[in-house]
Amino acid sequence: MRINTREELKDISSKYKAALVRQRKQILVCAGTGCVAGGSLNIYRRFKEIIKEKGLEVTLELKEEPHDNTIGLKKSGCHGFCEMGPLIRIEPEGWLYIKVSIDDCEEIIEKSIIGNEVVTGLSYKDGDKLYSKQDDIPFYKKQTRVALNNCGHINAESIEEYLAEGGYSATAKALFDMTSEEIINEMSEAHLRGRGGGGFPTGKKWAQVLKQTESEKYIVCNGDEGDPGAFMDRSMMEGNPHGVIEGMVIAGIATKAHNGYIYVRAEYPLAVKRLRIAIEQAMEKGLLGDNILNSGFDFHIQINQGAGAFVCGEGSALTASIEGNRGMPRVKPPRTVEQGLFGKPTVLNNVETFCNVSPIINKGVHWYKTMGTENNYGTKAFALTGNVNNTGLIEVPMGTTLRKIIFDIGGGVKGGEFKAVQIGGPSGGCLCLRENHLDLTLDFDSLKKVGAMIGSGGLVVMNDKNCMVEMARFFMNFTQNESCGKCIPCREGTRRMLEILNDIVEGKGTLEDIDTLEELAETISDTALCGLGKSAAFPVRSTLRYFRDEYIEHVVDKKCSGGVCKSLISYEIDKEKCRGCSKCSKGCPVEAITGEIRKTYVIDKSKCIKCGNCIESCVFKAIRVI
Repeated sequence: MRINTREELKDISSKYKAALVRQRKQILVCAGTGCVAGGSLNIYRRFKEIIKEKGLEVTLELKEEPHDNTIGLKKSGCHGFCEMGPLIRIEPEGWLYIKVSIDDCEEIIEKSIIGNEVVTGLSYKDGDKLYSKQDDIPFYKKQTRVALNNCGHINAESIEEYLAEGGYSATAKALFDMTSEEIINEMSEAHLRGRGGGGFPTGKKWAQVLKQTESEKYIVCNGDEGDPGAFMDRSMMEGNPHGVIEGMVIAGIATKAHNGYIYVRAEYPLAVKRLRIAIEQAMEKGLLGDNILNSGFDFHIQINQGAGAFVCGEGSALTASIEGNRGMPRVKPPRTVEQGLFGKPTVLNNVETFCNVSPIINKGVHWYKTMGTENNYGTKAFALTGNVNNTGLIEVPMGTTLRKIIFDIGGGVKGGEFKAVQIGGPSGGCLCLRENHLDLTLDFDSLKKVGAMIGSGGLVVMNDKNCMVEMARFFMNFTQNESCGKCIPCREGTRRMLEILNDIVEGKGTLEDIDTLEELAETISDTALCGLGKSAAFPVRSTLRYFRDEYIEHVVDKKCSGGVCKSLISYEIDKEKCRGCSKCSKGCPVEAITGEIRKTYVIDKSKCIKCGNCIESCVFKAIRVI
């Protein structure tokens, strides 16, 4: 049914909100990519079977007039607590169940749905403390969710539930209560900065597009997200697709643009599916397409799928790809705001930026500026991965310290002591313990001062067993492989840097190589064509700045204290601990370990391929890396 007026929108939103309240119970099955990979869709299907067997009334979608005892069974977006998936949330109590399997479904229906009691065996435990409610779990309690607010809390494939939460009311406000200039002023006063990495002021970008005299303009959403370990934008597209669409519509109203494109990685099939469903639903309701809410304003959105090229995360390469050309950056100026997609003025923001737009319009600048720090207001989503106990998707106010993120939300470092964190992916830099970066506030300006950047928001935590040289080599390998090859500094410079790093981790490096790395890094940063090329050497530059001693250890002592670089380590059996059980010998694929039962075994280092099988097989922990 098409919604024709603002009053109809308010009325139908109120009805859907009331319908949510009338549902006796809701089972929200996390259907984000992480939990889907863990089998959550099988759990969803099993719930459906059991509810039918019990003779209970179930609805898979929100209706305006449900029966009072209806049970809602829904696929939500990502809950964020990925380490504990598959996840199930029970409403209205807000109970969260972790690591749920198909075998748990019967108990959840019997106890939580029929018996109205919590299943303690599936609740999160921290030491002796049991947390039944999601909002009480430290991982969630210390977050502030704006862009991720709907993820995990509503049916990701339902426009009705989005409307029940006030969805598209910001669109109506922008259409009927505000001029283009007023919308842009709101973004400018809120100091909403682009969440894709550069932190460029959103209001300023929109203003530049509005002042262009061209009649044809475009709104483009960058959902490419190519950084290793980053999944913030993917989760928002999967769990809050209407939030992305509404932000784009408001940007169109503000700049007088009537067409939008969402550029999504083809590796994100679930995000593509949910966006397509959301676009169809919004078109059907009259909230997208021609004559939105009978305002006379038209806005249409298309989806373009990228083929996985990292460089297409750069604005001009992205627009070239949409146009059907090879995704390669171009020289600027002219800027995208002047000549972007199809040579027309273009607003290009990432997914998270658009998800912040409607909350600002609805709740106002003052509300938004209660979060964050000066000139860095609002929140930022991060993908917390690596050697941390609670990996997952988080959102915190700008200016939150690394210490709070890793230890309060992330639950501390796994497998050792904190050493460093790589922030911003291949384009980012390294923050570390020895420079007291744990108490550094994470915002655009603070990170720039220490040679790092937020980037898209990936946080890879490393413990004291990680090798920083190998980490730099890993990211340089990624960057070199993903170079578009258009400019010589990036194409040839990253190749040479990778060759040197490979030599260093293989024990062939020299002190002169370290000097050459620094020279190449500086040259590439100064002369590369695009932002991705200019930042390609950041991981190397930051590790040379903070961990130069590890580079020297590799080239002078020919050692890797982290025990990571295979060419620089060897294995040794401790005579005091070895019991002569022969398990290590049996597990060695090249017969490099010999000995007699109940006597100390020895490793022939000339044969050893350093696969680590012997360490895993030794129950007495008698084998060590030296």
